[in-house]
Amino acid sequence: MIEQLLNYDSELFLFLNGFGSETWDGLWLVITNKLTFIPLYSFLLFLLYKKYGAKSLLIFIVVVALMITFTDQITNVFKRGFERPRPCGALEIMDQMRFIAVRCGKYGFFSGHASNTMATAIFTGLLLKPYYKNLIFILVFWSVLVAYSRIYVGVHYPLDIICGMTFGAMSGFLFYKLTKSLLKRFVTS
Repeated sequence: MIEQLLNYDSELFLFLNGFGSETWDGLWLVITNKLTFIPLYSFLLFLLYKKYGAKSLLIFIVVVALMITFTDQITNVFKRGFERPRPCGALEIMDQMRFIAVRCGKYGFFSGHASNTMATAIFTGLLLKPYYKNLIFILVFWSVLVAYSRIYVGVHYPLDIICGMTFGAMSGFLFYKLTKSLLKRFVTS
């Protein structure tokens, strides 16, 4: 059963990865780059500061640093635990796929990009929902784009992405709850 699921995952990867073309490669390489969205992160921190104040901003910065560290480290535990090669390192499909990423990496289950961006989307989207009710949908869409970019460039299977986004959503919610508790205890009391 697991083998069949992995076969379907490879087939779906080849289908989605096959949508790529040289015309769009540059855009997807920009989207997949971790540094591209520093202005977005800065803007989100500014919105949090604007709505919650300077004292709260310090809590947000510490919690976000903890959240990203948490999602990164758990992702690495899964990658080392499952040792599933990335598609760009899988001999059985290497000749059928498009690989345009800068590097391949060794293991891919599950995606750190997908978990980090989804955690950020859920965390900030929930904190800002009372002020910008549709922002969470925009942030989730952004996270899905970043996650798809990992398939496009050839470094993750769809299952890596789905599991990464699911873990990221749970982490974002968990750290949102932690932040609400910290705000209640240290800011509004």
